[in-house]
Amino acid sequence: MIASDDSLTSDGLAPAQAGRVLLIACGALAREILDLKTANHWDHLDLTCLPANLHLYPERITEAVTAAVEKHRADYPSIFVVYADCGTGGLLEQRCRDLGVEMVAGPHCYSFFEGNAAFAAREEFTAFYLTDFLVRQFDAFVWKPMGLDRHPELRDIYFGNYEKLVYQAQTDDPALDDKARACAERLGLAYERRLTGYGDLTQALARL
Repeated sequence: MIASDDSLTSDGLAPAQAGRVLLIACGALAREILDLKTANHWDHLDLTCLPANLHLYPERITEAVTAAVEKHRADYPSIFVVYADCGTGGLLEQRCRDLGVEMVAGPHCYSFFEGNAAFAAREEFTAFYLTDFLVRQFDAFVWKPMGLDRHPELRDIYFGNYEKLVYQAQTDDPALDDKARACAERLGLAYERRLTGYGDLTQALARL
């Protein structure tokens, strides 16, 4: 139902929407965002997600975020984009600036989950990273898109210069730990687990 003019606030929003913030997020972050909302009672935050597989096509992310912002702008006084740069080469940051919306700081989710400062200080050029989401969806987002299900011989070409797989654990889940370790074995890499929690994502959403 559309609100009548008498029921609108001075900024043209229905009272139920005033003060609310819309999060436009990568689908790979949905579970983590919902967990943070619940744990912190952030009931003023609403969430809409774009398909997680956009990360396979980073050149499409900027336009997808733009369309989502334009679709929802009239309904929310504030919109926050829960993407880092994510392979857009700075284009997403510039577009968000043009649109007048904020976004998560950092080059990618591996960085802000660990904490951008801590991640930058490591300078790990030979590490391959997985998050909780990517451990759960390893076949769909790593193994099959890279063609390793059809051509396993490509593994050593793709990962020959990597030394270890780092599992950045958002949750303390032994079952995911076991699965991540198995992913490392499939890729022929040493295994390291870091319990990062939600990192800088927590602070970014808390500011809202």
